[in-house]
Amino acid sequence: MITRLHYTLIPLIKILKSYPPDVDTVSSRLNIVGNIEVSGDGSMLQIIRKTFLISLAVFILGVYFRDTLPSPDKLDSRLKDDPIQKKTGKMPFDVTVDKISYHIHPLYSYELYGLVVSKHESDSFADLSHKLWKDHLNTADLCVIWGRNAFSGIYEKLKFSSGEWSCSIYSSSIEDWRRYSNEHLSNNHMLSNRRDINKTLRKVRVGDQIHFTGYLAKYSHGNFSRGTSTVRTDTGNGACETVYVEDISIIKSGPRHWLFIRRLALVTLLASIIAWFCAPDRYHVGS
Repeated sequence: MITRLHYTLIPLIKILKSYPPDVDTVSSRLNIVGNIEVSGDGSMLQIIRKTFLISLAVFILGVYFRDTLPSPDKLDSRLKDDPIQKKTGKMPFDVTVDKISYHIHPLYSYELYGLVVSKHESDSFADLSHKLWKDHLNTADLCVIWGRNAFSGIYEKLKFSSGEWSCSIYSSSIEDWRRYSNEHLSNNHMLSNRRDINKTLRKVRVGDQIHFTGYLAKYSHGNFSRGTSTVRTDTGNGACETVYVEDISIIKSGPRHWLFIRRLALVTLLASIIAWFCAPDRYHVGS
């Protein structure tokens, strides 16, 4: 992420570093167009430029640290418990989202308390698979941990990322992998046709501690179908839990200070750009 930002923003920074420009150079160029004088010593532009650069640096830091996780001592004690899974007698049913009818086949009732370590939103611009398959029921994927992975603190040494269908874990340390438990992490494909649940799913951020109930289920529409894992010990393709969500809540929000800092930096960043174009000491037109 930082590499992409580097190649995108460095040219812009170089341009802004040229301001305020040499007064004589600008004056000679403007005099070609008309009777325009450059005034001021450029102090205002210096302030604006520094504000821009500082805001940009802080914004990049805010993006980099946006997925801050809480420390183990901040975790709710209910995250110690394994998910509760029971056989259900609930009959298959149909729901409609965006004029597409989906057939839901519940297999087990399911309840989980967990810490969100990664998230994928299915309606994101980069997600092409859900659009291609017209899968509008799968609102988001939440990669969560609990139990041993949570209270041992091992998650603080690991890196997590979510793709369109998966959650990946990264570490170069053999010791970290020894401490990590595959049975205390799940990637949950969250299904919902309800506005209130979808609203909460969109609010969920990495670092939040959540509780949800629903059904492990298979679902389909037309030629598209998708199953679910029913155990926590499997890995690879098909190991994700597909959950038709009945209820979800954020029981404790994750750290939000970097979110606030990032938003504040963005505001000052935009303000500095506007201020540069409106700066009174850039030039004035002579009479």
